Amino acid sequence: MMDPFANPFTATDVDRRAIWEMLVPRDIDAFLSADWSMVAGDFIAEGFIGIDTRRAPNPDDWRLGFPSLAAYRDEWLRQAADFATQEFAEDPRMAIFATTNLTEIEIAGDLALAHKKFNGGIKRADGGYDEMRWQTLYYCRRHDERWKISGFTGYMPYPMGGGSTTV
Repeated sequence: MMDPFANPFTATDVDRRAIWEMLVPRDIDAFLSADWSMVAGDFIAEGFIGIDTRRAPNPDDWRLGFPSLAAYRDEWLRQAADFATQEFAEDPRMAIFATTNLTEIEIAGDLALAHKKFNGGIKRADGGYDEMRWQTLYYCRRHDERWKISGFTGYMPYPMGGGSTTV
């Protein structure tokens, strides 16, 4: 089993390593701290767009949930504050890292497409289980000499699909 805290990209794969560091440990630690300032510099505000698929497999149901970085930031902070009020039966940081997979990053020049998947969940203190089963495509750009997020299509079902259809 792969160490969920270990960057899966080699030291010579500098770009993918940097994108992984931005989208996995920095994002998780900021979320658990409910501290947007830890990730604020990872975004490009101008032209930012976030599509909320609402975990629907049909793109007709997807919405422009975050037409600006400010709209996304506000929802991110709301979710982080809500998460902080919950009690868990296991270490949430460990559970989120174990649930997160980011091994597919396509790079073309100064653009990148990162496939971040969540497949697992967290045991709650009340005996319940919060399932984390979705995926997000992050659109990244090299900006000011480093990789930043310019938008995403998020909260997609994971896995997507479920067989072939005949037309």
